[in-house]
Amino acid sequence: MNEPLPTQVRRGIILTGLSGSGKTTALRILEDQGFYAIDNLPPALLPQLLDVLGGHHSAVTQGIAAVVDVRGEHLLDDLEVVLGTLRRHLDSLTLVFLDASDSALVRRFETTRRKHPVGSDGTPLEGIQRERQLLQRLRSLADVILDTSDLQHHVLRQRLLEDLGLTPASFLVRLTSFGFKYGLPQDADLVFDVRFLPNPNYEPDLCSLSGVDREVQAYLAPLPEMNRFLELTGGLVRFVLPLYRQTGRMRLHLAVGCTGGRHRSVAVAESLYQALRSEGYDVNLCHRDMDKESVG
Repeated sequence: MNEPLPTQVRRGIILTGLSGSGKTTALRILEDQGFYAIDNLPPALLPQLLDVLGGHHSAVTQGIAAVVDVRGEHLLDDLEVVLGTLRRHLDSLTLVFLDASDSALVRRFETTRRKHPVGSDGTPLEGIQRERQLLQRLRSLADVILDTSDLQHHVLRQRLLEDLGLTPASFLVRLTSFGFKYGLPQDADLVFDVRFLPNPNYEPDLCSLSGVDREVQAYLAPLPEMNRFLELTGGLVRFVLPLYRQTGRMRLHLAVGCTGGRHRSVAVAESLYQALRSEGYDVNLCHRDMDKESVG
């Protein structure tokens, strides 16, 4: 444990605290920020983890975030020793202790119908009180103490990032064109059907092209229904994006479909992509079915 550690990973965030206080949720928030995230790691393995991740991009550029479960007293002792070692070899190491009131924790355990992992033969309250005693010293060592009793997800995210001095990652819009004949994108949040538009596949000069070609875009662009759809859809997307972000989500998947995913959906997705990009949104564009066959 006293051997020099690799220097590629420069930042570490250790998440610990009471069972049911939101450690896993906090870990996902940090993962969205680009941290390499790992859950339920024995403290003694942290130095080895740094060694393994010395060449991993996200671990090197952003850092690692690890949930450490320290219900046993021997694990608590291990964590104290490991923290001292890591602080000597990392530029930044932050211990975050997540806490919550007894009533909030009891309510969460009753809602999920889980047994408390400490003193599972007793009531949840008895387990919570026992765990508080075990973690009292660790709480006093924490750099950040976060009470999650009444925090909704988006507030928890804001508080956690503020306490860690992190700038929220940009909101990502994923935009996918697809063909209904090949099935819906399973992870789409909003799906738009543009099969009401005239089909370029039935135009001899256009059928072999796709919606990324200027000729197909020029065919659809003057249509009143095309322009009205883009106007209404663009307004809806601009309205819901900040609302989704307020919930704590960091990405939204929009899908645009036509029959085969080659002409109309591609052209509409291209137009939406350009409009959102021009307004400063971070947009990832994918034409899922464009090259499958020459059917629009």
